[in-house]
Amino acid sequence: MSIEPAGPMSRPAPVSGLSTGPVEQAEPVEQYGDIDTVMARASGENFPVALGVLPRRLRKHLTAIYGYARLVDNLGDEYGGDRSAALDWLESQIDDLYAGTPRHEVFRRLEAMVQAFDIPRTPFDQLLAANRLDQSKTAYADWEELLGYCELSANPVGHLVLAVFEASTPRRRAASDAVCSGLQVLEHLQDIGEDAAAGRVYLPAADMERFGCTPADLTAPVAGEPLRRLVAFECERARELLDEGRKLVTSLRGFARLAITGFVAGGLAGLDAIEAAGFEVLGATRTAGAGRQLRRAVPLYLGAVLRWGSA
Repeated sequence: MSIEPAGPMSRPAPVSGLSTGPVEQAEPVEQYGDIDTVMARASGENFPVALGVLPRRLRKHLTAIYGYARLVDNLGDEYGGDRSAALDWLESQIDDLYAGTPRHEVFRRLEAMVQAFDIPRTPFDQLLAANRLDQSKTAYADWEELLGYCELSANPVGHLVLAVFEASTPRRRAASDAVCSGLQVLEHLQDIGEDAAAGRVYLPAADMERFGCTPADLTAPVAGEPLRRLVAFECERARELLDEGRKLVTSLRGFARLAITGFVAGGLAGLDAIEAAGFEVLGATRTAGAGRQLRRAVPLYLGAVLRWGSA
């Protein structure tokens, strides 16, 4: 599950302005991916990483996963030079990681995790593939196509997190996929205006047509009624996905249960915040505060404890 996050992730420059070749004044990719710059964004995103109650050994691995996911997004969404070349550079870093010679600090931090849990490179390649897709694909025809994007952009993070907690099973991965996809949809809903301004629309075209929502509606100062009804519809879909997290939380114990509770509760609280704003997502970014997240987390965690105890 994408560990980011209760605030918005920064969004890309307009797709039409993506670089197709080297830009003379572009910052060198290695410098742009400086570890301090990457990790500075860890606070307040939709998938929290540094959960203070977790042991340091677990926080270290979760933070390493976050660092990679953040670096990929930074290069794919914001880098001012040749983004395709930057992503090629990133792929070479994955090659070095699995050759046992990681060079970049993000990958040196991943090395211990990869070795300790025998993690294949597939999740890293999938996250990279999602950002390659973002360089050319600007819209999604329907819900199924959007979920296909989530399979690359979000679900691999959940697989990595389960591996760190040594809790990966086919059933848990399936539930985790639903949670991560729900979190990704939440992020898209939070960032509709910014994405549209950047030339990308993650709202399914079929749903926009159903609710009479036009591309112009996505860049208005305030969301109109068609967009609000569409957002309410997509929020319900995201909530159904996140509800799969209840099964996942119940199946886990210890720190794994606590961490996954935080991820699921953060997503549900984010949807609550959008609903509380009347599904108005253009005038401000609707994110969940600590109180709203806590109100979601406590019953979710205690409910899992009670269900486990009665099993």
